Amino acid sequence: MSTTTDAPRTSDSVNPPAAPARRRSTVWIAIAAVLLLVGGIGAALAAAGEWSQRDELDPESAGPDGTRALVEVLRDHGVEVRVVRDRRAAADALATGPATLVIPDTPALSDDGLLTVTRAAADLVMIDPRSRALDLLSSGAEPAGVAPPGVVQPGCDLPDAVRSGGIEPGAVYLTADDDAVACYPSGDGHGLLVGEVDGRRIVAVDGTVLFTNERLADDGNAALAVNLIGRHPLVVWYQPGPGDTDLTDTDPTLGDLTPPWVSPVIVLLLVAGVAAGVWRGRRFGPLVAERLPVIVRASETTEGRARLYAQSRDALHAADQLRLGALERIGRLLGLGPAASAPEISDAAAGRTGIDRGEARRILIDDIPANDADLVSLSLRLRHLEDAVHAAVRPERNPR
Repeated sequence: MSTTTDAPRTSDSVNPPAAPARRRSTVWIAIAAVLLLVGGIGAALAAAGEWSQRDELDPESAGPDGTRALVEVLRDHGVEVRVVRDRRAAADALATGPATLVIPDTPALSDDGLLTVTRAAADLVMIDPRSRALDLLSSGAEPAGVAPPGVVQPGCDLPDAVRSGGIEPGAVYLTADDDAVACYPSGDGHGLLVGEVDGRRIVAVDGTVLFTNERLADDGNAALAVNLIGRHPLVVWYQPGPGDTDLTDTDPTLGDLTPPWVSPVIVLLLVAGVAAGVWRGRRFGPLVAERLPVIVRASETTEGRARLYAQSRDALHAADQLRLGALERIGRLLGLGPAASAPEISDAAAGRTGIDRGEARRILIDDIPANDADLVSLSLRLRHLEDAVHAAVRPERNPR
């Protein structure tokens, strides 16, 4: 019989949760790492897609609504295209020589800002004109709705439109300028207006349905775009950036209307909420036995600890306590000393009762309950084994 220093403590033989706990921790760490990796890849792909597509009519966007294809076509025809994203860069580019200015809708510019940025252009092509831009830059033009589906022939003698052939226009416009050339009639309006103001040509056309990457190859769209925009060796494509504005917002923000102490208090409350979540969300650790300051009945102590086990859902620790008690009582019944180990007590109990040694070892040492039902089943098996040992040792007495 081997000797151990402790009585039938099963911390080494009965309580093997360290390896499963480590395995569970490793699994959760691996899952978290995979989720972070997948999230990072998804964010990178989303950011790359957003960067490549950009905004509608952006000359550097390869998305369906961008106009990068048109820029490349112009460059293939020997036209230099400079993409600028602020008013100062646009003015500097236009100052180098005669150039065509391509401009989309510019809601972030004031009337004076729009007039200033377009003043130096030899030709002006508005590819997404709205009411304000038409009123400021052309002679009496205004929107007239949207053309119905279907290809429309030029219906005018403008060489650029005649060479391009039919297109399927989007928005159509009205003009009160008798000198302006109106092409692609549809209803009361026309899909293309070409006029002259202060010695420069002003073009109004809906590029959102004609010049985008998705629609450029349709009908005569590409030819019309090159004919209208490529009249000069330099094209300045002005695509306003988010910070390029001369408008001043005088409306107070929510931060201006709230007292200065509100933001720090909100941050403090958020930090307190996170701290409370971490505090209350921690996992219960192992129970620690301590000396009680008063004498408490054993039944109350047992019931209180049982409630703690149930609250922490620690079925394994509760099973260890049941096994410790059963091993101690069985060891006394079999006359084993306090130095007897759990395997020795298990083998002795099996030999005395005739129970299979493997079954006795599973009951007293090996089986690990996964839930409350397994714990109840284990407690009944321990009770039956202890009763069997008691009956084998003292057959003349009724067990307990």
